[in-house]
Amino acid sequence: MPTPESRVAFVSGERLPGWVERFAASHGPLVEEELDGGLQLSAADGAVALLQPPWPADGRPGRGGDAVARIASLAAQSRTLGLVLVRRGGYSVAVVRDGAALASKTGTRHIQSKTAAGGGSQQRFARRRTNQADALVEAVAGHADRIFAEHRIEYLAPGGDRALAGQVLAEPVLKRYAALSRLPFLDVPDPRASVVKQAAAAACSVRILVTDPPA
Repeated sequence: MPTPESRVAFVSGERLPGWVERFAASHGPLVEEELDGGLQLSAADGAVALLQPPWPADGRPGRGGDAVARIASLAAQSRTLGLVLVRRGGYSVAVVRDGAALASKTGTRHIQSKTAAGGGSQQRFARRRTNQADALVEAVAGHADRIFAEHRIEYLAPGGDRALAGQVLAEPVLKRYAALSRLPFLDVPDPRASVVKQAAAAACSVRILVTDPPA
């Protein structure tokens, strides 16, 4: 039996009620179940949607007469995020609020691709890659420290390459942000202006994991 396919959608708080209505219209009546990780909607045809708010309530829960309205209200709140996107082909750090970047720095740095060469050549390439990666991590952390310093950052939103993003956030210069909660990781390509714009919107949106009904 084929495994049902899943996909992720990002929906702003103001658009969430309409999205749920369309989901129900396409898949049938919904059964709601509130989970620790969000709200699960199970449709009559077997489709399932897991709605996850962009950030925890942290004493500021959403308001509304039902669970969907409360998640939509929570997502519509203004929260200030420190966005850190880094991959081998580029990086971007930004201060994000209300789905848009208030300040950002985007750039490119090259990390050499792996080589099949052996012996001493392979070791030299490996050292070069390590040095390039270290330089990238240090530079991105420095940009983040400079840009974040002008704002009260409430959460960190990492994305791109998990290992590189983790190294950036572990840099001593960002120690003051170490205790902040990290939002769900964003899977993005090499950061460019358009990628940063999309990531800023996604970081402030409800993350919806949709699993199609069984075939």
